[in-house]
Amino acid sequence: MDKFRFILSGGGTGGHIYPAIAIANELKRRHPNAEFLFVGAKDKMEMEKVPQAGYKIKGLWISGIQRKLTLKNLMFPFKLMSSLIEARKIVRQFQPDVAIGTGGFASGPLLRMAAGAGIPCVLQEQNSFAGITNKLLASRAQKICVAYDGMERFFPKEKIVKTGNPIRMDLVDLKSDKKEALDFFGLDESKKTVLVLGGSLGARRINQLIEKELSFFENRGLQVLWQCGKLYYDEYKKHDSNSVKVLAFVNQMDLAYAAADVIISRAGAGSVSELCLVGKPVTFIPSPNVAEDHQTQNAKALVAKDAAIMLRETELDSEFEKCFSDLMDSKEMQSKLGTNIKKMAMPKATEHIVDEIEKLLK
Repeated sequence: MDKFRFILSGGGTGGHIYPAIAIANELKRRHPNAEFLFVGAKDKMEMEKVPQAGYKIKGLWISGIQRKLTLKNLMFPFKLMSSLIEARKIVRQFQPDVAIGTGGFASGPLLRMAAGAGIPCVLQEQNSFAGITNKLLASRAQKICVAYDGMERFFPKEKIVKTGNPIRMDLVDLKSDKKEALDFFGLDESKKTVLVLGGSLGARRINQLIEKELSFFENRGLQVLWQCGKLYYDEYKKHDSNSVKVLAFVNQMDLAYAAADVIISRAGAGSVSELCLVGKPVTFIPSPNVAEDHQTQNAKALVAKDAAIMLRETELDSEFEKCFSDLMDSKEMQSKLGTNIKKMAMPKATEHIVDEIEKLLK
């Protein structure tokens, strides 16, 4: 039995870590004897999340470049040199068969050194607007797995494979029925449910909007399942009632999706891929505070195919009520958005990415 060695790097945010873990899990399923090593940034969440998933991780002293002139930026050249030296050492010691990068600054030094040592490299780009690390690494990679059309504006066309983004396996077959889901959250079967998602930490601007619009939802006879994020739970839990359920975090995501009639969400790559599978009408409110404004680009890619609605944070006060009322008043619009977003789902993404990795195994 071949004993392959895989090195994976990606992190800084859940959006880069989760796909790397999903890819490792699928590789492990196919190659139970394989060895795995993750490489992340020393003080970032991957140092906690990866061991929780059962994998070893080594940390590099690296961080992204801040957009403003800060002391951290002055440290950047030193961190980069230190990380490149450490990455070279890790690659030499571990001797991987393939290196896999899912974006985020920690993957830069590692894949750069792996490629330099002649190890085949695969990149996975989650967003419709490619991240800076993956753009810099593209020339050294053998394959680049993407989730959106039109990525040849960032990467060499002959290296691109459209696979989609890895998604949580429990969402691939959404079997929960609506009644069970509504009972679970203590919601009313006779009312339509608005599901609000701001990401695991929450989204301040979305929370401010929902708080302001609670009476608007009530007047329309709607109930709200509001995941406000753990940073904001203490501030908003006072609104919990029969028709408004305030949660710091949703553990049963499949039930939350089953309960929902319409969804309001951020537009991170992972969320967008999940929502395509769910196939319900979505209003995206992209975060303007992310690198290269990629959430807006992700949402626009769906809006262009009549598969979602997008409102910028600056438009919420003037546009939200009209826009949302138009959606709730039109069964036809709800059905069209749900059908079109479902067409964009790629449930076998993880398997397709691993197929590409396997082609590079000696």
